[in-house]
Amino acid sequence: MIFTRTLLKRHSVLPGFDLALGFTLLYLGLIVLIPLSAAFLKTFTMSWPAFWDAVSSPRVLASYRLTFGASLAAAFLNAFFGLVVAWVLVRYDFPFKRLVDALVDLPFALPTAVAGIALTALYAGNGWIGQFLPFKVSFTPLGVLVALTFIGLPFVVRTVQPVLEDLHKEVEEAAATLGANRWQTFQKVIFPILTPALLTGFALAFARALGEYGSVIFIAGNMPMISEITPLLIITKLEQYDYPGATAIAVVMLVAAFVLLLAINGLQAWTRARQGR
Repeated sequence: MIFTRTLLKRHSVLPGFDLALGFTLLYLGLIVLIPLSAAFLKTFTMSWPAFWDAVSSPRVLASYRLTFGASLAAAFLNAFFGLVVAWVLVRYDFPFKRLVDALVDLPFALPTAVAGIALTALYAGNGWIGQFLPFKVSFTPLGVLVALTFIGLPFVVRTVQPVLEDLHKEVEEAAATLGANRWQTFQKVIFPILTPALLTGFALAFARALGEYGSVIFIAGNMPMISEITPLLIITKLEQYDYPGATAIAVVMLVAAFVLLLAINGLQAWTRARQGR
């Protein structure tokens, strides 16, 4: 016990470690742990058959498939295009570069409802973009994918961009002197360095998409069994005063989010280890 306290204090920069730790645990308990534990406690009032029926009905399973499937697809799209955007912002100079760099953070600052309305107007059948498309986007599962891609892009860009900025060009020059072409240099030298950050950005975008609500409900159409996401189904059950059913579905999403957080922390630890920190 004494060794543990000594070890913790050794890594403390600011004075008042015990007081700061106490306030930290109290704050996390009030803001995070108690509300989340309430969902689990409410679920414990249900019998196992009732819980299983609530989380495995056909309508709920359809919402899982759409939510997890669209979130995974959006995360893959953001991983690819986020890498491209980060590469352009770091490696090239062009007019209005700072403006483009600021626009990457727009999904962070923009209210999700505003984003949903804007995307719906753009991709509707008579919208600026939708009128030129041979297929329907708004009020379909494809609209869910568009919204989740929009809100997840900054996570990948802002995770990969600092790693690219710290990557010295001497590494690429050394590869070139050894006879590697541009593709071989990217594949063998640059991409392995970017992989931990890219995986972290992918996991963050995926986790963010799982809980997205505001920007999706406007463009999805919210048709049961077709374009209804799980967060909307939770809200629907709450409006119907089905609190046990809502909390049961919420617990499933909480467990999924917790697993994702563990994966993100593992990826961050791997990133630090790869970078020698």
